[in-house]
Amino acid sequence: MDLYDELPEPPRPPAPAGSTPDTAPTNGNASGKRKAEPCDSEGTHQEKKVCKGMLRLKAHVAERRGEREELQDAHTICYDVTQECEPVPSDISRLSYFAVFDGHGGSRASRYASQHLHRNLVKKLPRGEGSSVDKGIKKCFLEAFKQTDEEFLKQAASQKPAWKDGTTAICVLVSDNILYIANLGDSRAVLCRMNEETQKPTVLGLSREHNPTQYEERMRIQRAGGNVRDGRVLGVLEVSRSLGDGQFKRLGVINIPDVKRCPLSDSDRFVLLACDGLFKAFTAEEAVNFVLSHAQDHSSLAEEGPADMDARYESACHRLANEAVRRGAADNVTILIVQIQH
Repeated sequence: MDLYDELPEPPRPPAPAGSTPDTAPTNGNASGKRKAEPCDSEGTHQEKKVCKGMLRLKAHVAERRGEREELQDAHTICYDVTQECEPVPSDISRLSYFAVFDGHGGSRASRYASQHLHRNLVKKLPRGEGSSVDKGIKKCFLEAFKQTDEEFLKQAASQKPAWKDGTTAICVLVSDNILYIANLGDSRAVLCRMNEETQKPTVLGLSREHNPTQYEERMRIQRAGGNVRDGRVLGVLEVSRSLGDGQFKRLGVINIPDVKRCPLSDSDRFVLLACDGLFKAFTAEEAVNFVLSHAQDHSSLAEEGPADMDARYESACHRLANEAVRRGAADNVTILIVQIQH
């Protein structure tokens, strides 16, 4: 089994003549609760150099109920989860986590996952000197998803009547300048990477949808004794992997996420995480271009500071959610944009 599904390496700018390539890993702290710069004043010269290359992150979120009676989605924004991971693995200095959960049948599964999945994940990360997040991250994600699902199902089964809630999940763990993406169901994550020559965006899909109409998903469901009707498990459930949905677990609906890895670069602008409510109204390319058109007005970028750019992305996030509803997205719409600051 591969360690993870590898995404394309970021473009490498040509090194100036006579320079020596910097092969040191990039480290630092996240924006938000902990400042990315400056580094610890007692750090070594190499640590200061490394921290300087850390890409800063700023998250923006917008939620809309659409035509539903309630908002069943949830999300998590944690700029710094290292406090729950002591001692921190020796090869990293930043751990940030962002996630969107698209609930169905109620909001209890999505809320539970938003509160517990990252904590279960962090508890399983390797600790201390000589450990490596990169080598063990896929196993950690698999175990965290399994634990979160089993604990929620146990709680759901103890209720009278039993809860039937379920949720998709799209999660991004940022370890220094590396993204690790894990997903269940049909929520998605995409990365906006600019082509420095053409100044046009390349849209990289960071996740794979799990629908019962897909051949491998359908075969697993049928082998477990279920069936797919009208594109849904038993004609009811629209996804083939999820957290919760206890009544479908014996029918091949599983809690095993896809896990991908993607290094960040100076060409990257933002990561967009969203439930399928957005993508029923926008293609990934349309959504990325919409955000860029509202967030990056090149005529005024030179005069603006970081706070102005933050406000532009915040506004773009809400405008995108509003436009999805205006286009007829009947479902809940939750959008989380992780702005990459240089």
